[in-house]
Amino acid sequence: MKLNKDLVMFTGGGTGGHIYPGLAVADELKTIAISNNVPLKIYWIGCSKGMDRNIVEKAVDSRGERTADKFFGIPSGKLRRYFSMKNFSDLFRIFGGFFSAYHILRKNKPCALFSKGGFVSVPPCLAARLLKIPVYTHECDFTLGLANRLNFKSAKTMFVSYEETKKRLSLSEQNRVVVTGNPVRPVFYNTDAKKGKDFLGIKDDSKPVLLVLGGSSGARQINDLIYSNLDFLCKNFVVVHQTGLVNNSEETENKFKTEYGENYKPYQFIYEQMPDIVSCADVILSRAGANSIWEAAVLLKPMILVPLCGSGTRGDQVDNAKFFEEKSAAEVLLGKDATSENMKKALEKMLDENTRKSYSLAVQSMIFEKRPAQMIAEILFNNEVSK
Repeated sequence: MKLNKDLVMFTGGGTGGHIYPGLAVADELKTIAISNNVPLKIYWIGCSKGMDRNIVEKAVDSRGERTADKFFGIPSGKLRRYFSMKNFSDLFRIFGGFFSAYHILRKNKPCALFSKGGFVSVPPCLAARLLKIPVYTHECDFTLGLANRLNFKSAKTMFVSYEETKKRLSLSEQNRVVVTGNPVRPVFYNTDAKKGKDFLGIKDDSKPVLLVLGGSSGARQINDLIYSNLDFLCKNFVVVHQTGLVNNSEETENKFKTEYGENYKPYQFIYEQMPDIVSCADVILSRAGANSIWEAAVLLKPMILVPLCGSGTRGDQVDNAKFFEEKSAAEVLLGKDATSENMKKALEKMLDENTRKSYSLAVQSMIFEKRPAQMIAEILFNNEVSK
């Protein structure tokens, strides 16, 4: 089968963390193609249900154009490491996803498939392998997720964010691994803190800005910590709180907004303005998903991390948080230590400007000289598009 050198397909989804880094690579890839006069197109295979289509189709690149030229939705089933009756019904969805992906790839014949992981990416990677389409995949966390363990079997190359991740693999596997860091959207390298403050309506610079993030769906644990400590928080910070799209009471938010005025600014979800808002923040309190922490790291922000832990997670956020903590680049509130008292102590430290600067310097030492998304895009372009 002759492959189309003017087309690269991407796959990944289920959460924004499996989509945004892929969009960053797609943006950089298009930039390289344009500079080499190659009319490259990007197609995306994602989940037919959920947020995938909405995020991908709304995404624009650094030139203000759509990042992905076309989106294909396929059935998707979740891969679970534990017993669940849903494993049986999802098995049929996985098979359906495979046949859909096989048909899409066979018809369009891309020169490469890039996977950002997530349960939706497994069928396309397997289909590409059978069709002899080169597969590249990226793992953002310290340990490989189940999807990437499976995708690695099909991959020509796997990109990882940490040298430690590569070292955990066998010597034969390491030959197919490249350490690049975690891809961050190009817009985070060109932010405007003033635009962020203008959007938030912050006119008084006497207080540092605390940005609270819990992911697109919010984080009840973090929200509860914030709601129960607003007196302390709003006395010392301007609190910008992304509460999440679900399980949050608008009535509660409005009550607090009225009570604390300009010192409390709740938003269910921030998308387009987020890079500028991160830029204007002095401290960030968040979960420890790879996407969120590396976007903050690119902008050298001091962080207080409350990683998701327990039986419902494989521990990837804990690993991410501990890595930053060991580098003196973040404060971590883990498990039973994620209390109001400990949060206050961590934030009290961050009130000191010199302390914040020391954390920023530690973060700076962790940043790759070249953008991770650019490194990955160059390899894809040189190995597959221009070959």
